[in-house]
Amino acid sequence: MIQHGIRFTLKPGTTPEQRDEALESLRNQGRVIPSVTSFVVGPDYGGEYEWGATFAIEDLDGYWEYLIHPAHLHTDRIGLPLIDRFASFDITDDLSPDFGERIAALHQRRYDSIPDISDLVSDLGEYIGSAAPGPHGD
Repeated sequence: MIQHGIRFTLKPGTTPEQRDEALESLRNQGRVIPSVTSFVVGPDYGGEYEWGATFAIEDLDGYWEYLIHPAHLHTDRIGLPLIDRFASFDITDDLSPDFGERIAALHQRRYDSIPDISDLVSDLGEYIGSAAPGPHGD
């Protein structure tokens, strides 16, 4: 089992309508991506970020499905331009020593095969996560 999580803070000037559209798009990912078994989207309490989401996914095949699903790509395309600070993380019960590398490889494959998503992540003010593209990976 993989719990994929994100935490983020929106740019100043983001309208309530833009915020609500992006949050609803995240919720839609949880509803329509077949590999997502449960999800939570909402305010992030107790940290340095404003919002967060977690998505439960059974395995790496499902994780890949999640990463490239049109609903996820839609959220990236409308949401990432609104974000200033972003963190992506994964928690798993798989104790394989290379599991983190395998997750990072999926992210790298996605960034390599979908350049506009890589560009959007590269343009974030701050990005922490697997296979960080652009200036965040330096």
